[in-house]
Amino acid sequence: MEFVKEFATFLYQNDAIKFGNFKLSSGKDSPYYIDLRIVPSFPHQFRKMVKTLQSLISEKIGLDNFDSIASVPTSGLVIASALAIETVKPLIYIRQKPKDYGTENVIEGKIADGSRVLLVDDVGTTGLSLLNAVKALRASKMVVTDAFIIINRFEGARELLASENVRLYEITDRFLSKLKTNRFNLKPKNGLQN
Repeated sequence: MEFVKEFATFLYQNDAIKFGNFKLSSGKDSPYYIDLRIVPSFPHQFRKMVKTLQSLISEKIGLDNFDSIASVPTSGLVIASALAIETVKPLIYIRQKPKDYGTENVIEGKIADGSRVLLVDDVGTTGLSLLNAVKALRASKMVVTDAFIIINRFEGARELLASENVRLYEITDRFLSKLKTNRFNLKPKNGLQN
């Protein structure tokens, strides 16, 4: 919980949480937007986030229960890359659609058929991009049973993935409800905070 409060303060202080009218990658409209793309610009906070994610994975499924890490571009891929380095696991990523040049791959990287793949992304909303990644991985003869995200918006991602027998875990629990009611006791913004 200590990391979550610190992380909420960091995101708030650095304008990574915005209120207004936003179109999400899911196509849904939202009164708020969480931009985790700024986190790697703050290496100390980014490292804490990745280490917290690694600890959660170790606690929930164990670091020996997956062979490689996968993500979808772009924000989740940065997190997955850092996690792959920390856990010394191979990394692959899944394109939303095959590229129309070169090898025309949907999955970039190389791992063996039957590999147990851990799926990582930044923010979960409806879960559709994660589900598409699960389907692409399974179509390529890989095993996917678990996905980890940093923030869950609680708009159906867990239920959608559960329908495909994939468990979804997140670092933050009811992050937005705590933020909206200021249960983190956030101080007024005063510039960049690393």
